[in-house]
Amino acid sequence: MGHWWHENIAEPGKLPLLLALAAFVLTFAITRTITRMIRAGKGPFRNITPGGVHIHHVVPGVVLSVVGGFGAVASGRHGVAAGVFAVIFGVGAGLVLDEFALILHLDDVYWTEEGRQSVEVVVLTASLVLLVLAGFSPLGVDDVTDEEQQGRLGLIATYVVNFCFVLICLFKGKLRMAVLGTLVPFVALVGAIRLARPTSLWARRFYPHRHRARSRAMLRAYHHDVRWAGPRRKFQDLIGGAPDRVPLPPGPQS
Repeated sequence: MGHWWHENIAEPGKLPLLLALAAFVLTFAITRTITRMIRAGKGPFRNITPGGVHIHHVVPGVVLSVVGGFGAVASGRHGVAAGVFAVIFGVGAGLVLDEFALILHLDDVYWTEEGRQSVEVVVLTASLVLLVLAGFSPLGVDDVTDEEQQGRLGLIATYVVNFCFVLICLFKGKLRMAVLGTLVPFVALVGAIRLARPTSLWARRFYPHRHRARSRAMLRAYHHDVRWAGPRRKFQDLIGGAPDRVPLPPGPQS
């Protein structure tokens, strides 16, 4: 175990990244626990509202991210300082991304359906960092052979091809596959080959006169959403809490 730790974590300088990930996940978990307790009116925690202004936790998160980010750049990948600033950055990033939906919509949508986007971004971010810790490199450079690494042409070609797969995934409306595909090129390749989402830029550009392709894309998107929407919502609710239920408008009076 000690040999594995030294060879895969300590020697490559991945310890700060591991500490940042641990701080990021722990901060998100603690923050969600506290906000759910505040929402339920339990425990000693309350919203911070000096002068009647609600201070969202994204504010200290931005400050910690800036301090930790600049400190990490200045301290390198080894030493105590690198680990300390990595933890500071992880805490800040956890606070910021926990309110990603608020930043995106410029509105307090924390406990609404739009607030699920924060949970999704946090899970995606943690997954990407885990892939990097596992040895995956952006755009699949870890898959390049020794001969290709020695030749610039082969290295550049690998970047370009994998980047094209990622772009096609984006144009086909498959954001998650595009993001994961930056580290695992096979995921981007699958997304680039499969049919586009019916509302994507790719579908609007290439499917208007291809009625069969458009119908297949709509049917596939429907079956995918029906199959995965429920489990995804349950997973998000388990991690971040269920959003507030919007009351239905009253029906017509007889």
